[in-house]
Amino acid sequence: MACEPIRRSCVVWTTENRGRYDRSSLRYPSDLTDEEWALIEPLIPPAKRGGNKRTIDLREVVNGLMYILSTGCQWAALPKDLPPRSTVNSYFLRWDHDRTLDRLHHGLYVQCREQAGREASPTVAIIDSQSVKSAEKGGSRTRMATMPGRRPRARSATFWSIRKAC
Repeated sequence: MACEPIRRSCVVWTTENRGRYDRSSLRYPSDLTDEEWALIEPLIPPAKRGGNKRTIDLREVVNGLMYILSTGCQWAALPKDLPPRSTVNSYFLRWDHDRTLDRLHHGLYVQCREQAGREASPTVAIIDSQSVKSAEKGGSRTRMATMPGRRPRARSATFWSIRKAC
């Protein structure tokens, strides 16, 4: 991890610092530590009023999402000791729709900048021509990749010859 000025402290793999990033005691390397969960938990909205009480452990839901993101596995390959894939997927879709994931990202981004001794929001931006080109194309806000529908190919001569013969 590079630091801008030399006088700022960089992450150095010392004996004391290595323990902080050790994930060997976790069930999966993608699971959240207590310290990480303490940062994320306040940013997750409470359950909606009415209806049944929330019975699912949200930390386990986030662990399931982190497992999918870190391994790149299919939803069906989610381990059985995590919440059901339908539950994890429905929370993912809900949090994407109500922008909880965006708020999580922004909140952690601001905390990270402040921890590094920087302004909460950047004061300088660099835009290159490639960024402008890709921004001009636009597109939907959803994260799910979808393929556009296929256009039917022109009918082949074989099709027409068979049709005329009938």
